[in-house]
Amino acid sequence: MKASTSPRFAPLAVLAACALAACAALAQSPPSAGIGPNPGLPAPQKSLLPTLSIAPAQGWPAGVTPKAPAGFKVTALASGLDHPRWIYTLPNGDVLVAESNGPAKPEGMKNVHADGLRGMVMGMVMKRAGAGAPSANRITLLRDADGDGVAEMKTPFLTGLVSPFGMALVGNELFIANADAIVKVPYQAGQTSISDKPVKLTDLPAGINHHWTKNIIASADGSKLYATVGSNSNAADNGMQAEEGRAAIWEVDRATGAKRLFATGLRNPNGLGWEPQSKTLWTVVNERDELGNDLVPDYLTSVKDGAFYGWPWSYWGQNVDIRVEPANPAMVAKAVVPDYGLGSHVAPLGLAFSDARMPANYASGAFIGEHGSWNRKPLSGYKVVYVPFSGGKPADAPIDFLTGFLSDDSKAYGRPVGVALDGKGALLVADDVGNVVWRVAPVR
Repeated sequence: MKASTSPRFAPLAVLAACALAACAALAQSPPSAGIGPNPGLPAPQKSLLPTLSIAPAQGWPAGVTPKAPAGFKVTALASGLDHPRWIYTLPNGDVLVAESNGPAKPEGMKNVHADGLRGMVMGMVMKRAGAGAPSANRITLLRDADGDGVAEMKTPFLTGLVSPFGMALVGNELFIANADAIVKVPYQAGQTSISDKPVKLTDLPAGINHHWTKNIIASADGSKLYATVGSNSNAADNGMQAEEGRAAIWEVDRATGAKRLFATGLRNPNGLGWEPQSKTLWTVVNERDELGNDLVPDYLTSVKDGAFYGWPWSYWGQNVDIRVEPANPAMVAKAVVPDYGLGSHVAPLGLAFSDARMPANYASGAFIGEHGSWNRKPLSGYKVVYVPFSGGKPADAPIDFLTGFLSDDSKAYGRPVGVALDGKGALLVADDVGNVVWRVAPVR
């Protein structure tokens, strides 16, 4: 069939081609302008189509690996995985990897972002980024028995899940955050597979699932779980009814499943960690898009019980997002300013606090997996950074820790997602484009 050249379709084709060719003005500020406790916040920019510029997924050429600082060795703990997103280290040193992608939309439910030209272009861009494959819905176990940094065992551990992401072991129960619920299975140290059917602890907001990833972390005493739930849109595009219980962190009673909202106004929180000195909960958050190359800074912040962090009505405190209607001045007045900007559109997902098993200059701070931008030109993120801490707070600018995920012509060899320390204190990095779990270990 000959392609249509009617006036109705020609503008769509032109705009789609323009978007895929990354037609957009360049950023006016360096990425560093959006970093720190007081990041730069230029005036918002609006256009018919947002900036669409992403590194097409390529995979790792033979013999090429990410680059770590001097004094560290990078190995592939495991390769040939299926979109590895999140990592969890068990007490015996085994590593669990959630191989996962977004769930199918429920019948009859459509995201506004999936309609029309904008949705068409976004779909094409995300497919180029390697995010269009069906979900494996699996957790895989990796075991490196001889300690050489390469797992001899890579075996399915738990299957039949629903876009699994976060994991938390409490006693002899393993909790998994599916896209629609927290479930649990029994676990005994050393076992390499689980055949028990997962039991639901509590539902989590699902449905459209514009942001589908759900992470969990247990409290120190194991009595509570904290669960992240991202928003159902960029900036309340589908109305606030579609955002019920979302853009939030929930506190869940581990024994009963009863839950309450712990913190709200967090557009898309993912990584969670207990800061070792203050014992405070911290998270990394993907802020809103389509306000220009240099807005809005993604961030790292402590999470205060009952706090509201602005989304969707404002960002970085009381900076109003005029796209959101109706306005809500009362909520804007309550908005808490995040602790630390990480730069605009870097897409921070993974968060892991370091400890003394790392060399001294990397022993007190946070490792952050930056999945990388789609809404900025030039690209930002696509690396793992380390934020030094002192006195329980960020103390200095982020340090590039694991880089080399982009080729010289801006193709993506890989994209970092979850990060975790393994049983010996090395950093593990889930790479969902390269289908690898990288291990970055100090050379002793």
